[in-house]
Amino acid sequence: MTHDIAIIGAGIVGLATARAILERAPGTRLVILEKEADIAQHQTGHNSGVIHSGIYYKPGSYKARLCVEGARLMKAYCATNGIAVDTCGKVIVATSDEELPRLKTLYERGVANGVPGVAMIDAGRLRELEPHARAVGAVHSPQTAIVDYRRVAETLAAELTRSGVAIERGFRVGSIVRSGGEVRLATDAGRVVTARHLVNCAGLYSDRVARLAGAEIDVQIVPFRGEYYMLRPERRELVRGLIYPVPDPEFPFLGVHFTRTIHGDVEAGPNAVLALAREGYTWGRVRPAELLATLGFSGFRAMARKYWRTGAYEMYRSVSKRGFVRALQRLVPGLQPDDIRPGGAGVRAQAVTPDGALVDDFRIVQSADAVHVLNAPSPAATASLAIGRHIATIAAETFGLPAPAK
Repeated sequence: MTHDIAIIGAGIVGLATARAILERAPGTRLVILEKEADIAQHQTGHNSGVIHSGIYYKPGSYKARLCVEGARLMKAYCATNGIAVDTCGKVIVATSDEELPRLKTLYERGVANGVPGVAMIDAGRLRELEPHARAVGAVHSPQTAIVDYRRVAETLAAELTRSGVAIERGFRVGSIVRSGGEVRLATDAGRVVTARHLVNCAGLYSDRVARLAGAEIDVQIVPFRGEYYMLRPERRELVRGLIYPVPDPEFPFLGVHFTRTIHGDVEAGPNAVLALAREGYTWGRVRPAELLATLGFSGFRAMARKYWRTGAYEMYRSVSKRGFVRALQRLVPGLQPDDIRPGGAGVRAQAVTPDGALVDDFRIVQSADAVHVLNAPSPAATASLAIGRHIATIAAETFGLPAPAK
């Protein structure tokens, strides 16, 4: 059977895209191709679980618009499907007077983006919310929440399966060939799927899939590992909700922070170090060909020249627990090295341009028969249902899907 659309990647963005396409055009024949034995094994499954509110992002950007809309849709989806959500709130804290102007800019962005309830607060109000945090000022986002995104993905997959969507697991796309108005997708082992159109939600391999499909793109994915520590159970009272620093405006990472999870843990992190493989969750996971491709990329070399001090500091924190703790103590001075133990890690698929710029916004490109999601790091999980709707709109316009019912 030739499907109408093949979606590559069964992470939360791919699953949400399938759901949105079916909502818009219920008769569409969809297949989702996932290279792993199960869904949500990478960025979705290693996510900290925050439903972001939309404070950080430049007004008018994809991230700003889709995050705010996506947070609303995500909470509604979870409520409908009995998925636990804890609206625990979040504070972004300025630990010095020099950070106050940047903090005010974040607040203004939150207001411009329509973030519900966002407020500037003083040190006294901060102590009421987070008694162990210390700062000269903070932004409070009371509607920031936490959830289990793997559970969300599993619920989406079950819903799609009931609707007749095929999810082909263990299907690593090795070739993409166009012929006679169809796209032929095949694994190296000889499994074949055909479709009229393609949506690429391949995350850490999205650039490679795009090039396999013949797309002319100007970015390459550079993988950054984010490592976490976990607060020991007896010290979890140090954190009531989420505590974040004021981020470096030159770097699209949020800095090490404290995140309470939906399962009752408290994570501390992540840092951001170059991964030695696209799925390099530990220092020991090395894929020489992938590492050489990263090191040989002009954009990586330009980025490294620009950010070498930051990169060196991140690597230091990776190998030095004491250095990691010192960064966390800027937010919660009472934290001690014995209060934390090693946790997990995730890998961020960060698109980089040939001149070394780290792509800050979501990057979605299209052709006559394909849509490629080339940059969808955080807050992509929060925004996933909104991203799916956006892609469904593109698909309707580009692929000729039926218009939604009135």
